Amino acid sequence: MTSIATTTIVYHVQPFFVVLIGVVFLKERISPDQILWMLGAFLGVVLASGLVVTHGHADAKWALGIALTLGAALLYAVATILAKGLGQQRAEITVLCQTLVGVVLLAPFADIGHPIPPASWGWLAGIGLLHTGIAYVLMNSAFPRLTTPVIGILTFIYPVVAIIIDWAMYGHPLGPAQAAGMALIALATLGVRLGWRFPMRRVSAA
Repeated sequence: MTSIATTTIVYHVQPFFVVLIGVVFLKERISPDQILWMLGAFLGVVLASGLVVTHGHADAKWALGIALTLGAALLYAVATILAKGLGQQRAEITVLCQTLVGVVLLAPFADIGHPIPPASWGWLAGIGLLHTGIAYVLMNSAFPRLTTPVIGILTFIYPVVAIIIDWAMYGHPLGPAQAAGMALIALATLGVRLGWRFPMRRVSAA
């Protein structure tokens, strides 16, 4: 319903949802510097995705695609906060519950009778074991140990990894804007993780 670049950018309002939910419901504090670093990372996503203005194609179908993306971002943010609150629960159990619920909810939409080529089973196993299994267990293990601003800023690393893999495995060249966006995301990640403050903030505080 909309372009991949647009979807990537809209979906990455998700870290802001995570931080907002953490501030409102978990009473976590976020500094103005952290907010500025997150905005910088979001700008990095805009540059890295190669977004092009839609030139008047923003029709009802496009708007529905944006709404669905925002809904997905909000739901994933809620899932992140819930996983953060399950600090005493083993991550494997959390992921098992998530996948079982997903099986039940998505079963009516699955074309189970459609044949799967033998060559596809290896890719499906990789997605299931690596991305859904190991990756989700690692993420759910990390969430309780991190503050919501750190979780939010680390989320911006996703598009950087995707772009690097796209370049390394499929030979898609990186343009100057994409390289600048990746550098900005990396800088913002370090800024939040290491507690860097902006010079104007230090002057005003003094």
